[in-house]
Amino acid sequence: MTTIGFIGLGNMGGPMAANLVRAGHRVTGFDLSAQSCEAARAAGVAIAVDAPGAVAEAEVVLTMLPAGRHVIEVFGTILPAMRDGALVIDCSTIDVDSARKAHDIAVEKNCLSLDAPVSGGVGGAQGATLTFMAGGAAEAFAKAEPILLQMGRKAVHCGEAGAGQAAKICNNMILGISMIGVAEAFVLAEKLGLSHQALFDVASTSSGQCWSLTTYCPVPGPVPTSPANNDYKPGFAAGLMLKDLGLAQEASQTSGATTPLGEHARAIYERFAQGGNEGVDFSGIVRYLREGRG
Repeated sequence: MTTIGFIGLGNMGGPMAANLVRAGHRVTGFDLSAQSCEAARAAGVAIAVDAPGAVAEAEVVLTMLPAGRHVIEVFGTILPAMRDGALVIDCSTIDVDSARKAHDIAVEKNCLSLDAPVSGGVGGAQGATLTFMAGGAAEAFAKAEPILLQMGRKAVHCGEAGAGQAAKICNNMILGISMIGVAEAFVLAEKLGLSHQALFDVASTSSGQCWSLTTYCPVPGPVPTSPANNDYKPGFAAGLMLKDLGLAQEASQTSGATTPLGEHARAIYERFAQGGNEGVDFSGIVRYLREGRG
């Protein structure tokens, strides 16, 4: 049993903390939302009165927060309360520069650290099927890996500080672009009188095959577990896809990379989200394209 602190018990962090409890760990958490705290408490997470209280006795601390500024603020608050040599793992999806600053704060406080954002969405958090992309020292990853694999199926050490965030934003840029491509193909198929199932049967076994088609198909029917069969309830909300595509564009600008499809995908999701669809699953972009937008 490991003593674990968990800061950020929302849609992702709450189920992740609950999985650690089920794995036999002693987990103490904190969140600014009373509702999130109560849900975590019901799952067996002890709730602290504040963030430092959640980490004071912890050997390992995890954070799952909205943005880089929140991570920097929370690291500055919790690290002075943590034991020397403890491990802090940030599972948020944030910009690479903020991730590296968080590592620097941890080094100053004599703590090991990883940036370890996740792929798999709320379903993956609930089912412990997440993929973790980790950046940081090999020693930190070796200590973290057994914990990560109790919340997910796979953990990949991508390199030094910030490498996990770099992998995450590159992966999700691929995802955002490919979902638009798959959705456009289904919209075209509809116009041509081709059934959803016929297109799926062909594309899923030929050169059009991709995760956005075979696992997360944006139309109801061919993949019964996709959000399309549940009125596009997330899943992975369009607002979060927009955030990740924005991070990818920030990174491309600062690094000098050329990513025109990534920028176009970001612009399409921005219009989709601003049309009242921020909380709709990102695969719902098919409905937006069906209306002749994009």
